[in-house]
Amino acid sequence: QVQQVESGGGLVQAGGSLRLSCAASERTFSRYAMGWFRQAPGKEREFVAAISLSGTSTYYAESVKGRFTISRDNAKNTVYLQMNSLKPEDTAVYYCNTVVGVDHVIGSWGRGTQVTVSS
Repeated sequence: QVQQVESGGGLVQAGGSLRLSCAASERTFSRYAMGWFRQAPGKEREFVAAISLSGTSTYYAESVKGRFTISRDNAKNTVYLQMNSLKPEDTAVYYCNTVVGVDHVIGSWGRGTQVTVSS
């Protein structure tokens, strides 16, 4: 059963910014770390970023470090991904999910949100 809904994707020019949101059920959000993942056409889904349950620890893939910021609002059961300095290679469908051990997914996948970066 899918416990989260992603939103905020869109079309943006290279160098631009987007903020993705992931609304999760309270039951899910209050118990687990959360992660963002992405899947580009013809490629496997890959880890992007993760945040601990308390929000005090964050982890990033090398490809997005320094450009993306993950955060969470526990009062709103929502996790965010602020994406700056976007590149065409960031084009993908972005998904959030519950994780353990940084990038080990334990939930079901939602529909994701499409991010397209034009050059």
